Amino acid sequence: MELAFLNPLYEHPGSWASAYVDLSGRDEDMQHRRHLTAQAVSGSLREQGADEVTCRAVYEAVEGLRRSAEPYGVALFARGGEVALQVPLTRRPPDGLVHWGALPHVTPLLDLAGEDPVSLVAYIDRRGADFEVRGALLHEAAGGVTGRQWPVHRAKASGWSERHFRLKVENTWEHNAREVAEALAACQAETGADLLILCGEERECRSVHEQLPKRLRDRAVETGHGIGSRLLPQEVEEIRARCVRQRILAEVDRFRAARAPDEERRTGAVEGVPQLIEAAREHRLAELLIRPDAPDTHRQVWIGEDPAQLAARRTELKTLGEQLSWPARADDALVRAAVVTDAPVLSLSPVLEETGDEVAVGGLGALLRWA
Repeated sequence: MELAFLNPLYEHPGSWASAYVDLSGRDEDMQHRRHLTAQAVSGSLREQGADEVTCRAVYEAVEGLRRSAEPYGVALFARGGEVALQVPLTRRPPDGLVHWGALPHVTPLLDLAGEDPVSLVAYIDRRGADFEVRGALLHEAAGGVTGRQWPVHRAKASGWSERHFRLKVENTWEHNAREVAEALAACQAETGADLLILCGEERECRSVHEQLPKRLRDRAVETGHGIGSRLLPQEVEEIRARCVRQRILAEVDRFRAARAPDEERRTGAVEGVPQLIEAAREHRLAELLIRPDAPDTHRQVWIGEDPAQLAARRTELKTLGEQLSWPARADDALVRAAVVTDAPVLSLSPVLEETGDEVAVGGLGALLRWA
């Protein structure tokens, strides 16, 4: 998951309130339940030591979500009496996910708002295609393309006439597939879609797939729906989840291979809090891997104002010349170090059953920028 949008949260030192608010359900008692949620969230922050102005800001923000259009919920991050960021969630958050600490608690975003590839769906037939953009919180038309309309079906004939007409049909199909592929590539560039879903008969989908630019072929998947049969949300979600899982498994394979030392006994990956701290100090995190419910995510580390200043013990920071220090969760400290150096962060949750729990020691690992 690319987390560059979190950068503003790391521009100011100081304690942060983090609250994940459930907005699912639309019953007639929703306004009252939202009021109770606002009270519970602000009360939890107050019990954890949050200042009153920040508790009030979060309370008012949650109260203001009564008529929110977000179907699952939002994550709120606040400090100094102001809500600095609201992030829509793509999954319903668990109850009571409220945190007050030296850093914003952003790790839950990896599972509740992350790995949500925007999908460009193309409903293809022999005459052209219609496009849709789909995501967990998105479903809208995106235009389409109309190719040659005749001839597109083989006629019953014999001899030279049959062969001549069949060639015309083949030329029409090839022309239309090329036009659909070009329009699809242009639409992908405009929407920034991560995944292309080609729906239609096998031959038409395969023809369009082969005509796509090389950079997009690996992003495209084919499924058997005609142009008149739209994919259900659950079908799109299954395709998207499968692609996310495959990408994470590929990254896990990269991580496992990179742990093996080369001829000079250097490795391209590390695991465990001590080695990750060292890599973060040296700005070497290329990609951070996290199992959000793993034991080491809760481990206490010490941080300074500079994201690269973190240590397992407070005395280490003083040795490094950092005068100010605060305790923080290991996952939040490492995510901060990754975000400010433009390193993506990957949750291992979607592939736990296939990879097992021991992808990385303690649930934290990283690929390195250089060995």
